[in-house]
Amino acid sequence: MDTAEKAITRAVEYIFSNFNEEVTVEDMAREAMFSKFHFSRLFQKITGISPGRFLTAIRLQEAKRLLLSTSISIIQVSQLVGYASVGTFSAKFSRSVGVSPSVYRSLGGIVGPQCQQGERGEIGKIGTVCGQVRAQHAEDLGLVFVGVFPHRIPQGRPVRCAILDRPGRFRIDAVPQGDWYVLSHALSADRNEIMHAPVNGDLGLAIGACGPITVTAGSVPQVANLTLRPKRSIDPPVVLALLDIRSSILAEVG
Repeated sequence: MDTAEKAITRAVEYIFSNFNEEVTVEDMAREAMFSKFHFSRLFQKITGISPGRFLTAIRLQEAKRLLLSTSISIIQVSQLVGYASVGTFSAKFSRSVGVSPSVYRSLGGIVGPQCQQGERGEIGKIGTVCGQVRAQHAEDLGLVFVGVFPHRIPQGRPVRCAILDRPGRFRIDAVPQGDWYVLSHALSADRNEIMHAPVNGDLGLAIGACGPITVTAGSVPQVANLTLRPKRSIDPPVVLALLDIRSSILAEVG
């Protein structure tokens, strides 16, 4: 780990320890021992997202855990993860996870596939992404999620997605033209279907990323190869609800 990565790791550890407080970029930069401007650029370069978005993702990841593992009110959950306004919390949660906090809790974290459907009828406006997901110990992993996202962080509804029963080749059709990130994640095969891990306990979670890639219309697919590796603390948290879905979606997505 080089000096820059060590500095960002210190900042991320600070976020994990203080996410329920009013954490500012200045606080994070001070922990990393950089100026605010240099810290923000370095954080974006190493993690792929801004410090503010990383903080939000950590808060929402912990909110998911609280909603599934406790019976406290949604107002209390919002306060415990650092939001003074339950309305702001609910809006961010719904936009990032794919369902509202109350629906997420009532369904026990098991929601239907959240992939948007491509506009298959609009000839000339869609393309294809294909590639291969690799992993060093593929036999240890369960189902593999592959999604096309507008940003480097896996949250909200992917534009299109696929579920593989193991690492291997994939093809995702009807992807709108534009610049996208292809993100993948999988849990070790021995993990429970729903992740009840604490906010920074991504035990058994493997992730991969490729992009940005430019999808154009036509018959030539855009290639996006990914290699799954164990998630590190400095990797953006996976907050979309699809992370919590295992075998129930294999028959519905593909």
